[in-house]
Amino acid sequence: MDFQNLLIQNKGRIQYIVINRESKLNALNKATLAELHIALTDAFKSDSVGGIIITGAGTKAFVAGADIAEFDGQDANGGRQIAREGQSTVFDVIANGNKPVIAAVNGFALGGGLELAMACHIRVASDNAKMGLPEVTLGLIPGYGGTQRLTQLVGRGKALEMIMTADMITAADAFTIGLVNHVVFQDDLLPKVEEILNKILSRAPLALASAIKAVNDAAKDGVNGFETEIEEFARCFDTEDFKEGVSAFLQKRKAEFKGK
Repeated sequence: MDFQNLLIQNKGRIQYIVINRESKLNALNKATLAELHIALTDAFKSDSVGGIIITGAGTKAFVAGADIAEFDGQDANGGRQIAREGQSTVFDVIANGNKPVIAAVNGFALGGGLELAMACHIRVASDNAKMGLPEVTLGLIPGYGGTQRLTQLVGRGKALEMIMTADMITAADAFTIGLVNHVVFQDDLLPKVEEILNKILSRAPLALASAIKAVNDAAKDGVNGFETEIEEFARCFDTEDFKEGVSAFLQKRKAEFKGK
């Protein structure tokens, strides 16, 4: 498919999904969210894609937020649809995906942009990155999972402070509070993300999917994450990758996983 708002680039088993609206600071409008849903769904289904890197075009912004112009004139029903559709078709798809997704955060990650990064499994920021949830300055709150994921990542007190003040924080501060995994110089951002993802991709793909599911279930109400862990642990025993991993360990050689 030819995308109007995304660039899709494959580098070995890594697929880059680049939000390509540089003149709009890569803001997430309805059309971009629809394209993201298609691109992500295709990537998760593709046998040739092992993991995904999401980033924004240019050096100024990862994603500077949602396209606020599309909110104008909406009532409560419209707002509910915007939030529910965005969460179910993009943000939850990333978080619950069966392959690792890393956000390469360069420049501004604000509002929906920070929510997009938080939906990813790992976040790496350049040292010029600025992050925040400014929705209360518009009379709104985060609607793409921001209140929930920020709380899970940094704790209730810090999440409330960031949301209620609407202040931006630096990449260094984001690292200190656990919002991002690493901070690197701008020129080192994509190499660092590729380094992390290539290391992950040397591991057993089905085990990676099980790990994502088990960790996600730790934060779900009414779900016993320990039971999920037990079941996913057991499921791994029926895979060819498990047999290969044990065999390679005993033979003191590098395992060659096939995702089976």
